[in-house]
Amino acid sequence: MAKQLTLLLVNADHIERQTVIRTLQKLNVFQIIELSDTQAALQLLKQQAVDLVISGLNVGKIDGWRFSRMIRSGLLKTPKNTPIVLIPPTYCERIAETTARSYSIDAVLPLERHDVLPQVLANVLSTHLHKSSRLNLLLLEHNEKKASDIIDHLALSFSTTHVISANTALSEFLQNDYAIVLLDATSTRAETTKELVANILQHKPSQAIVTIIDNQDADYAEQLLLLGVTDFVRTPYNLSLLSKVCDHAARREDFMVSYAEFANKVEQLSRSEQSYKELFSAHQRILLHLNTVVLELDGKGTIRFINPAWEQLTGYKLKTTLSTQLCDYVLPEYLPKLQLVVEEILSGAQSSTFELQIKHHTGAAIWVECRFQLIKNKTSTTTITATIDNIHERKEAELQLRHLALHDTLTGLHNRYYFDQQLNLFCQQAKLQKDIEHALIYIDLDHFKIINDSKGHQQGDIVLQEVAQLFGEHISQEHLIFRIGGDEFAVLLKNKPLLEAHMMAEGICSAIENHRFHSEEASYTISCSIGLTQITQTNSDPNECLKQSDIALYIAKNLGRNLVHCYSKEDDKNSTLQTGLEWGHSVREALKNNQLELHYQPIWDFKNNTIAYYETLLRLVIDDKLIYPNQFIPALELLNDTYLMDQSVIRESIKAVAMHPELHQVSLNLSAQSFLDERLMPHIQSCLRDYQVPAHCIIFEITESASINNLAATQAMIKQLNQLGCHFSIDDFGTGFSTFSYLKQLPAQHVKIDGSFVRDMLNDPIDLALVKAVNDISHSLDKYSVAEYVENKEIFEALKEIGVDYGQGYFISRPLPIDQLKHALETILSLKTAC
Repeated sequence: MAKQLTLLLVNADHIERQTVIRTLQKLNVFQIIELSDTQAALQLLKQQAVDLVISGLNVGKIDGWRFSRMIRSGLLKTPKNTPIVLIPPTYCERIAETTARSYSIDAVLPLERHDVLPQVLANVLSTHLHKSSRLNLLLLEHNEKKASDIIDHLALSFSTTHVISANTALSEFLQNDYAIVLLDATSTRAETTKELVANILQHKPSQAIVTIIDNQDADYAEQLLLLGVTDFVRTPYNLSLLSKVCDHAARREDFMVSYAEFANKVEQLSRSEQSYKELFSAHQRILLHLNTVVLELDGKGTIRFINPAWEQLTGYKLKTTLSTQLCDYVLPEYLPKLQLVVEEILSGAQSSTFELQIKHHTGAAIWVECRFQLIKNKTSTTTITATIDNIHERKEAELQLRHLALHDTLTGLHNRYYFDQQLNLFCQQAKLQKDIEHALIYIDLDHFKIINDSKGHQQGDIVLQEVAQLFGEHISQEHLIFRIGGDEFAVLLKNKPLLEAHMMAEGICSAIENHRFHSEEASYTISCSIGLTQITQTNSDPNECLKQSDIALYIAKNLGRNLVHCYSKEDDKNSTLQTGLEWGHSVREALKNNQLELHYQPIWDFKNNTIAYYETLLRLVIDDKLIYPNQFIPALELLNDTYLMDQSVIRESIKAVAMHPELHQVSLNLSAQSFLDERLMPHIQSCLRDYQVPAHCIIFEITESASINNLAATQAMIKQLNQLGCHFSIDDFGTGFSTFSYLKQLPAQHVKIDGSFVRDMLNDPIDLALVKAVNDISHSLDKYSVAEYVENKEIFEALKEIGVDYGQGYFISRPLPIDQLKHALETILSLKTAC
């Protein structure tokens, strides 16, 4: 039986609980958690994730709108794209749609339409969510630079009054009318912020207030919402998000007033036209009755009476239906159930209700709900009355929900959840039966990210759909095909020995390699790598089988891709590979989740006695520990995923330059893999544009060996970066003595002298000669020289005397996070007088 989805129902007096519960229970796909208010719901969602949320509007001190906003904030355990359905006490379609869009609610449904709840749930589960005149805004922000940026960005929609203290903010608020009060709570004590909010709302309870809070403080955000704050943004934030939140907050009161006015009008109409309402209700009951098929059957199941609703339901005429058997219109697989129910009714059962499918005149099958009851009259003539209701839409929605629980919506293949179920089942079968052999193949498309990023996600989706179709054409229906996630697929081969499984996997490789994928402007081919492992009585642990196929897949990739590798015990002995794969997945997830910390090391200008620029150095934060590049770069190289690292460093470094004026120019290291990636240049251009950073503030570095190995590509990329306005540096220069001639072919502005020469230059005359040579050649080619490993005052002074342009090392400063760097700048700049 498929695992049930977890549904959180936040109940309230206006929601007729039993009505909603009954509708949900009929679907039989949900495990329902019912809570009385949003505070209890928030406590739950801080601890666990759910698959779906249904809430009322008036559900505690935090209303349904703001409760939805908390879910969308990403501060809770449940994903921020968890589907949300709101059931308000009153309903106006236009207002509901507008408000739902503003608060990222998937659907708003009036209680009286509970019959379509299954369709609504099916839709939201399959399609998760991804100004006017100026209003007065009061801004409390201690940082003048942040305040200036906020005022400029909000200028089109808001006229901003800026203050820097809570007392001044309260004074301004009491003297003027403001549509929005925007408070930066990150630089103000929590108690001061709470007191200011309380004072504002005491004077004007309906005042819209937006706060800026620290990134991970969910409890503080909840406390502010309970005080009456309208909304919040988390640091770090972009100004576009802040503008959108302020705009929504300004309109929230209008939404709430609109609902209140609408409810008032409904109440007035109810009082003034009560008699009309009762008449309307009576007519409504009659209409509902006429939409239900009513039949009378004799003891043999012959139809003796039927109402006109039968024609609308089935397309059969009344005259041709009378005197026929009801079983003539029921699909064969439901006949035993129908006959059993009739026998039970005739034996004295009071009534019976069940679902079945009947045939429409056109041949289509329709889901209906039948209710049977026995009536005996004075002449002892047996009569069975039956009512039939059309439940086709509800049933289809229920089946769709079940399908969604087990299938990938993009490709139609089985999903990861069903894969885990079936892998466990295959392993259990193998464990119990000695001679049974199954196989698991794990498939990853080679370089799919390039297609996704260069051609767009839409074209990437088309490729995934075509690949899924290829699988269906080359794998028989007795086997199971799954999309595990992204561009990864798996196939469980039933009763297949290893050799046959290997041949099938080779066939899949060939099919994908030989298939041409078409986009609007061109056609292209891709390949895949496959890992294969057996499932037998001696190898029947699901986790171990999955691990084996994963190891085999990455060995296939490391062997050159576009091939099949079958797992063997020799692979299992490669503990370095296993550890690297597991660590690599952790590193990749840390980068995807932005768990990184940038440190900056000053580069000293010997001639001007100041800091020329800063080198950006990446650290990751995993399990609250600081991880250095030598600990995670090899794992990323094993996964061929260093571009993800470079992408993150480029984005966060450019963002830091925009946020911190001290970082007037920074250098970034690029891997050789990313340097050859066609996605690199568009990503750099996009980041510079988004954060409004001049291109000359960025210097890109690549090692000498990587640039020499790919000289033509390096020349082309440097040329593009120079045209964009960025600078370029050759790192670790001098490690290859024969490469001096290449230096004039690379249009770089900076040349870094390899630190291994600098470190021993005062003790080794050869190293000293090499440092002087690289410096002289750099100057002759009109390039700046940079010396690494400046570890003491003697090396510092010697480099200055030689005429090297820039120096970098612990004597000048260790790499530091931005906050520590700001405090250390005065000490670092004291080198002016020290040397």
